[in-house]
Amino acid sequence: MEDKIIVSIIIPTYKSQDVIFRLCEEIFKVLKDYKNEIIIVNDCSPDNTHAECLKIFNKYPDQITYIKLRKNVGEHNSIMAGINNSNGEWSLIIDDDFQNSPSEALKLINYALNNTYDVVYGDYKKKKHFFLRNFFSKINDKSANFLLRKSKGLYLSSFKIINKKIIKEIIKYKGPFPYLDGLILNYTSNINSIKTEHNKRNTGSSGYTYKKLLSLYGNLITNFSTVPIHIFSIAGLFIVLISGIYGIATIIEKIIDPTLPVGYSSIILAIIFFSGIQLLFLGLIGEYVGKILKNVNNEPQYSIELIKKETSENKY
Repeated sequence: MEDKIIVSIIIPTYKSQDVIFRLCEEIFKVLKDYKNEIIIVNDCSPDNTHAECLKIFNKYPDQITYIKLRKNVGEHNSIMAGINNSNGEWSLIIDDDFQNSPSEALKLINYALNNTYDVVYGDYKKKKHFFLRNFFSKINDKSANFLLRKSKGLYLSSFKIINKKIIKEIIKYKGPFPYLDGLILNYTSNINSIKTEHNKRNTGSSGYTYKKLLSLYGNLITNFSTVPIHIFSIAGLFIVLISGIYGIATIIEKIIDPTLPVGYSSIILAIIFFSGIQLLFLGLIGEYVGKILKNVNNEPQYSIELIKKETSENKY
């Protein structure tokens, strides 16, 4: 067997005290034919996940890297912490809840190694997420087609494997709002997917709250595309044109019939409508300016409280 690590398995984890130990053991069992490492990133989980991660590290210190973050930063930032510490020729991202089974991970690895794609996604035959997350996934998918110019046949799932040369490009991004799929699409179009099974979640609950789903979608819209600004600019020009036509029509109508009363209701409606449009434009611009400010201030993607590897136990 080659000395180099073939695959790094990145597991962002949150509230997974009941499954993380079992998941890692199952991964080692299924991937026994490949030299591999597991990188667990504990996203400041409030339960007993930390103790379980220490337990699995103590059992497999030569194959586990355990990273505990100082504060909760979300899935994509946690993944960035993981891939910044990965050593494999490939990095596989897998959830901590067994909805993506280790056997499906093996399928993804085999497909990637036997082909020449930079990235391979797991395309779920049937998703078993809760309704709201499925709904936002569909919106996210359609938006990515338009905003990121993603291929319509490609589904951007959280279950994926990425070649080392793309990982090296991704980790150059140091902004506080990483969106992994957006970064992937920025660096390569050599992407494919294969059908994989998606299991029902049997323990715990998803860490994706309504707020986090909206935040993720907002990150896609405002951090990796300027298309919304272009859309609003065009909409602004269109509204100005319509307003001009309406104004001319009103003047002509008044000239033809001087006794015509001024339309109070239409004026109020116009004021409300255009005020709403202006606030919407300002809100969008504010989102962009706010993210620019955080980038300029070098807000970190994550803060590591503890990292444990085979050769060192360092606290930061």
